[in-house]
Amino acid sequence: MSPAPIAVTMGEPAGIGGEIALKAWAALHNNGPAFFIIDNIGRLAALAKTLRLDTPVQAISAPGEAAGVFAAALPVLDNPQALHLQVTPGKPSPATAQAVIASIDMAVKLVTEKQAAALVTNPIQKATLQAGGFAFPGHTEYLGHLAGGLNSVMMLTVEQPDPPLRVVPVTVHTPLAKVAATLTTADIVHCALVTARALETDFGIAKPRLAVTGLNPHAGEDGKIGDEETRLIAPAVAQLRAAGIEVHGPAPADTLFHAAARKTYDAVVCMYHDQALIPLKTLDFWRGVNVTLGLPFVRTSPDHGTALDIAGRGLADPASLIAALELAARIAARRG
Repeated sequence: MSPAPIAVTMGEPAGIGGEIALKAWAALHNNGPAFFIIDNIGRLAALAKTLRLDTPVQAISAPGEAAGVFAAALPVLDNPQALHLQVTPGKPSPATAQAVIASIDMAVKLVTEKQAAALVTNPIQKATLQAGGFAFPGHTEYLGHLAGGLNSVMMLTVEQPDPPLRVVPVTVHTPLAKVAATLTTADIVHCALVTARALETDFGIAKPRLAVTGLNPHAGEDGKIGDEETRLIAPAVAQLRAAGIEVHGPAPADTLFHAAARKTYDAVVCMYHDQALIPLKTLDFWRGVNVTLGLPFVRTSPDHGTALDIAGRGLADPASLIAALELAARIAARRG
């Protein structure tokens, strides 16, 4: 029996989600993994024509039809909320918010029911969704809510370099000025434990090794440059060691990301967003993948935004979506 296909959400319709899905099919239709997109077929067909992409689209009525269609066309599962969308590339509108949210909700339902092997989300425009009534900071928090209120964890990864780089920010969309006041020992421990479990179950690493960054320059220099390392981070590292996790830190962030350092760990728990994402995107901007850890289903996403500045111009690179699809398939195979 063929594995279930992967469900891909529409993402922000004024962004590049439709374009990269069309291009990802062109790259993968001969060798998979098979996927379908939850969207409006007329919208995607018109987009392919406008961008002069040689990607046929075909409607399906259920995910089980996708595998039989995938070699010949991009399977599209109808999103009723997307039927009459008025979209201008590069100009998002709160009027599309319900269609974007409906696509996510449908995909979660399908992956929860095992009709889809995994969920890959196209980028959303958070401010636009929130203007349309969306009450969550982003995908990670919303998916945790849909999974029953789980405190899920965001990992960003590039798997192709040797060694790979996997980073987990403890505070995510927190203003830098508020990070120190927001950071807690309990949150560091939670992120690290969820990460260690996921490295075992989803990445096949029998005994995961974690590194934990400091918050301040030089990891605080024994309290001379801030006390968060001694007050918050070192106690978290001690708790993790007591729980049997192989971990080192708090370590200066500026020494953790070169190739030799990456050989000493399987993932880095970082204290804030840019501390994690800048080295990852510098290492491989085009193939970064966002993975939500701690969910009962597999979810990945391209590690980039909606790219409104190039939407509708045929310039979008599908490499990150392709990497997200391939990683989702590998994780689903390990779980299933």
